[in-house]
Amino acid sequence: MAESNEITLTIDGHEVSVRKGTTLLQAAQEIGTSVPHYCYHPGMSSPAMCRLCLVEVEGAPKPMPSCVTQAQDGQVVHTESELALDMRRGVLEFYLVNHPLDCPICDQSGECKLQDYVHEEGREHGRSREPKRVFGRDDFGGDVLFYGDRCVMCTRCVRFMNEVEQDSRLTVVERGNRSIIDTFFEEGLEGTYWHGNIVDICPVGALVSKDFLHKARAWDLDHTDSVCPSCSQGCNVSLHTRDNLVQRIKPRENLAVNGWWMCDYGRMNYEWINAGHRLEAPLVRADGDTRAMGWKEALKALLERAPTAAAHGVKAVASPHASNEDLAAFQALVRDLGGEDVLYRLRVVENERPLKGFPNLARRRELAPNADGAELLGMTRVGDDDASGGLDEVADHDGLILVLGDDLDDQGEEFGRNAACYIHLGAHGGTAPANAHFLLPVTTFAEQEGTFTNRDGRVQRFWPSMETAGAARPPWFVLGVLLAERTGAPAARSAAESFAQLSSRVDAFAGLTYEGLGARGAVVNETVSLTGGG
Repeated sequence: MAESNEITLTIDGHEVSVRKGTTLLQAAQEIGTSVPHYCYHPGMSSPAMCRLCLVEVEGAPKPMPSCVTQAQDGQVVHTESELALDMRRGVLEFYLVNHPLDCPICDQSGECKLQDYVHEEGREHGRSREPKRVFGRDDFGGDVLFYGDRCVMCTRCVRFMNEVEQDSRLTVVERGNRSIIDTFFEEGLEGTYWHGNIVDICPVGALVSKDFLHKARAWDLDHTDSVCPSCSQGCNVSLHTRDNLVQRIKPRENLAVNGWWMCDYGRMNYEWINAGHRLEAPLVRADGDTRAMGWKEALKALLERAPTAAAHGVKAVASPHASNEDLAAFQALVRDLGGEDVLYRLRVVENERPLKGFPNLARRRELAPNADGAELLGMTRVGDDDASGGLDEVADHDGLILVLGDDLDDQGEEFGRNAACYIHLGAHGGTAPANAHFLLPVTTFAEQEGTFTNRDGRVQRFWPSMETAGAARPPWFVLGVLLAERTGAPAARSAAESFAQLSSRVDAFAGLTYEGLGARGAVVNETVSLTGGG
């Protein structure tokens, strides 16, 4: 008879069944009980050195560290007994002996686990009469500042660099109450590609981001689930916004994609989202004069002019930074107007930047979030690795030109001059877009809802975190209205409806539902994607 792989124990009066090898801390989390802890992190080893996760186990001679104590069949565990609480109060008191009371100026305030734990379980008054130790501030290089006075010596940062990034730049020096985190021989974090994660996992304000330093208080930030737009990995992230500006980007857990981590390139590549000089109203050029119009008037004029121009041929260019819904709606309109191929350009760098301790996670060579979506839709990549060139035939085309999302920064002021009708959908203007007969303002990914397809074929949702600029609308909405006016078919009224239209037209997306993607995403039809169908 095969031995069962499950064990049953009792935690705080609740019976719970877990797999063998599960720790008491993890078992408690199964029933929604959060045991205070510092040094434990699910993505790294557990040294059991913070002594904060102590729990009472009936029959054990002393409180046990729950982060390393494996659950046993029939165990009875108390996380809130007087013994467990008294031990944790003592540990917290020791932490506060030297911890500075600088919460009002600390960037971690509002997100600090020491604040939370002391508020929930700590002593009301400290008893120490000795002066606090002073270590001061140290610049670790890169984007990281270290406040030694605040450090609780959990060593999460040291273990991340050793085990996950596998670039041993940090260590613990000195002993006892003189222990401090330091770099090796003045070698800081410059040249590493993942060190921003040590700021994320620091449970107090010992490690802070230079970029975010004193920029905003945690409680002033709105958090929105999203997908990193900086490469084809598709890391799950959270956009932290205030005053309609992205203040920072943090990783969001998804073990199938990026675990708990994200690269420094994606973390810092957000200021373009906040850029001003946005297009805020449809601009229509006729007889050498360009003027702003309302959407209804602009689209009516476009529908009158575009079919005549399409009789001379259709050329189309899309950006792999656009969502699946945007690209599919764009492709459908292009084909309805008589076009066939849609071109896209992609910036590709020479080297990937892998995270050695977490397989299948890297800053990928393809610096766009939806190149795979464009491929599954049958679009054709052109141009050089710096996303330039490849558009000579489009630039001189005398028929209909449609461009979605590509700013055409490498194109001169002659682009589209010969076109009978040039339609450009973008968030910003530029030299080439200024030639467009119809320059239509659309939203960035941070202002709309939709999906990207990452390099593994995983379709993932993102949500709007900012208000739209002026009259800008999602590309799938604008394109869907144009197509509906031409075909009589109903236009999608939501990103979910637009995704449903996409999945009904493209075999690779068949079977996927917008709601079914959830917050973790789902893989496209693998048979179709591997054989190049769709």
